[in-house]
Amino acid sequence: MVDDAYWMGLALAEADRAAGIGEVPVGAVVVRSGEVIGRGHNRREIDQDPFAHAELLALREAVARIGGWRLLGCELFVTLEPCAMCAGALVASRVDRLVFGAWDPKAGFCGSLGNLVQDPRLNHRLAVTAGVREAECGARLREFFAALRRG
Repeated sequence: MVDDAYWMGLALAEADRAAGIGEVPVGAVVVRSGEVIGRGHNRREIDQDPFAHAELLALREAVARIGGWRLLGCELFVTLEPCAMCAGALVASRVDRLVFGAWDPKAGFCGSLGNLVQDPRLNHRLAVTAGVREAECGARLREFFAALRRG
């Protein structure tokens, strides 16, 4: 049986694609019934689009593939804890489960600064698994930002 570490490996491959084009290395995949139905990696700089986060791009591909906005029965695997915008999109699209790698204490909204995806006041809540392949996910981010500082 395929486990969370496997799917996170696919998200890490997407993060590597982001790094390859000079973007912050965050990657995401949407999985339903053991099949990837959406992939995404950060493209904010290259697209000049503040909404081009890995999670949103993966969600858009998934809804296009299934032909509807409700992603019931889906899981999102992402290398970094989602921000408030992406957490809101996960709730709005009815994703069942979120799995993320590294915590984001500066912008994360799935346990760090807040927990939008499990807020009992909202009409949908997700199961959350944090810290899957956390060391690898965090290392990619640290290496990326260290390289930027070096110039």
